[in-house]
Amino acid sequence: MPTLRSATASASTAGTASPTAIATPRSAKRRLTSPRRAAGSPDASQFTSPHKSPNVGIVGTPKLLSASPRSSRKRLYGDFVAAEKPKWNPRDPAQMQVVKEALHVATVPSCGLVCRDDEQSRVLEFCKGCVEQERAGSLYVCGCPGTGKTLSINKVKESVARWADETGMETPDALSINCTSLAKTHEIFSKILAKFQTRKKATCKLSPLQQLQTMFSHKESAPRRMLLVVVDEMDYLITRDRAVLHDLFMLTTYQFSRCILIGIANAIDLADRFLPKLESLNCKPLVVTFRAYSKDQISDIIKHRLKVLEYDVFEPLALEFCARKVAAASGDMRKALGVCRSAVEVFEARLQESSDQEFGLVTFDHMDIALSKAFKSPVVDSILCLPQHQQMVLCALANTFHHCKKKATTLGELNKSYIEICRSTQVPAVGMLEFSNMCMVLSDQGFMKLGQSKEDKLRRVMLQIDSSDITFAFKGNRFFQKCLEQQKF
Repeated sequence: MPTLRSATASASTAGTASPTAIATPRSAKRRLTSPRRAAGSPDASQFTSPHKSPNVGIVGTPKLLSASPRSSRKRLYGDFVAAEKPKWNPRDPAQMQVVKEALHVATVPSCGLVCRDDEQSRVLEFCKGCVEQERAGSLYVCGCPGTGKTLSINKVKESVARWADETGMETPDALSINCTSLAKTHEIFSKILAKFQTRKKATCKLSPLQQLQTMFSHKESAPRRMLLVVVDEMDYLITRDRAVLHDLFMLTTYQFSRCILIGIANAIDLADRFLPKLESLNCKPLVVTFRAYSKDQISDIIKHRLKVLEYDVFEPLALEFCARKVAAASGDMRKALGVCRSAVEVFEARLQESSDQEFGLVTFDHMDIALSKAFKSPVVDSILCLPQHQQMVLCALANTFHHCKKKATTLGELNKSYIEICRSTQVPAVGMLEFSNMCMVLSDQGFMKLGQSKEDKLRRVMLQIDSSDITFAFKGNRFFQKCLEQQKF
């Protein structure tokens, strides 16, 4: 039985701190908490990584916890979640309509045009130089459809007017002409003349072009203010009347001309075809080319348009999928916006069929369906349903026109290309009679057109569909990709 003294001693030992801890001065405490000695200390968990500490039950002080990397990451993540956009309600017609309008091609983004800063800067500097020096000039803007040409030039027009007001210069008049709205190509000169003659009409019997030429030839009759003329869809003039195109650019070469001409067209090779002629006429324009949008640019533009919304609509993976597909096909921004609208409509249709109250986002699957509708034509479906040898004949026809750059060939030449494909793919070729019958079947279905001749080998063959449909139909099929890669023998 323990005595009273021993019991008291043991109680004091258990309930009080160590004498060393009580009597140790502050300097000695620093030595005790050094890395070497702290490793064996019961309180070492306060000074080592929480992941490596075996003392799970020990809770650190608030000061140490708030300074740890893990807690700082939690605070940052919590702030990020709080800053996320609220979820949208796709069953709300008003919200759905706002989303569709934001993705519409005709909607001009209020936040400005992105990814075309360099092109706009070049056109703007050209216009500023013409206005400052009071000289005429011509500029040709070319690029594939859907690359932001018209929208960029409209922004430049606004920038020129704003710059003139800020610098105190006389703001040039502006005239926009869409060539597809002209009944006759020479009407373009009437529209330009009407812009200069706002008060009275000319009484002479000269044509509008001749009146403009006379006006720009004499200082007395020359207009005082500059005129910025934007001619859109200039391809129409190229195909209909090249003389009008030459006369239009030549208006900028007269001594007292006040025209700043900006032509917009989808024909990228116009500069190569017509620059030598325009250069010989001393009216060679400055050329600004709008390249097709890349994957990153398409993604940025769509996100820029969706900034006006207060909620998220698309999954990031869905937008990236759309941007990649459209950039690989054409880089057409209008096509990308149309695909996004179609994906929203697919999502809306599935939502109406479902009774699920959980509202989600437009997913990868919705975008995949929309892309299939946009790039897959009925012709592609028909090609995929053909027998293998008929599909190989179409590949041979596509190779013939692609490598030889011809619009027509003969049945004999097509048969040689077909046999070459069969030899490379190790597929037995059919005889000439069966080959001729296959071509007649393809002709009846509208894939090609066969001419008449006494000999089958001399019959004229023309492709009636776009060769890109053949390429797209067999995209991802290794066998037919090999067929389409056959070089001209």
